[in-house]
Amino acid sequence: MKTVLHTSDSRGNANHGWLQSHHTFSFAGYQHPERHHFGVLRVLNDDTVAGGMGFGTHPHRDMEIVSIPLEGDLKHLDNTGTEALIKNGDVQVMSTGSGIEHSEYNANKDKTVKFLQIWIIPKVKGVTPRYQQITLDPTQSANKLQQILSPNPNDQGVWIHQDAWFHLGSLEKGTELKYRLKDPKNNGVYAFVIQGSLEVAGTLLSHRDGLGITEANEFDIKAFEDSEILLMEVPLGLPRL
Repeated sequence: MKTVLHTSDSRGNANHGWLQSHHTFSFAGYQHPERHHFGVLRVLNDDTVAGGMGFGTHPHRDMEIVSIPLEGDLKHLDNTGTEALIKNGDVQVMSTGSGIEHSEYNANKDKTVKFLQIWIIPKVKGVTPRYQQITLDPTQSANKLQQILSPNPNDQGVWIHQDAWFHLGSLEKGTELKYRLKDPKNNGVYAFVIQGSLEVAGTLLSHRDGLGITEANEFDIKAFEDSEILLMEVPLGLPRL
């Protein structure tokens, strides 16, 4: 097993006034020579948007974009006619494919919205753009790992055009779990601590720390306090698009 640790305070930070964004991987003005991606995991942004503010209409293509709200309400609009409100407990995915334009705004003027924005490089290009949103059952992540994303439209959670699986866990202090990779031959796992303090694959992690895990079939997780963790199992090899 190999691991790479990205502590919270080592991330890139962009302060735009209305937007505070922490970048785990190189993004926009933050460029780190050793942090361009973890396999097909290209972007992991931890965003806080001020009340009433947001991202104006802008284009994307050939990327799987996953949004996980942590606090507040995020308003989504796109040129496929989709208009939606996503909030804590929801998961949203856009397969941008051949091209999509969208905007995201804080739906409230009196409080911030916080969310994770995650980009996954797809295994195919030029797909028809699509939007999907689900509301999670919180009981399914209580002291266990709840699957929230997969490559299979008929499986649990949202689906994307990539052989990736995401799991969320809300773990009470003292909870111990084991994660077994779906595809240990081709995949690695990037663990991101949303809150709390845990030991993951033998490494102590705390609030907003990240850990890349490779060359492993499985690894252990132990919560030292009430914690929330996101596991992103993704292919390590980049597709030849």
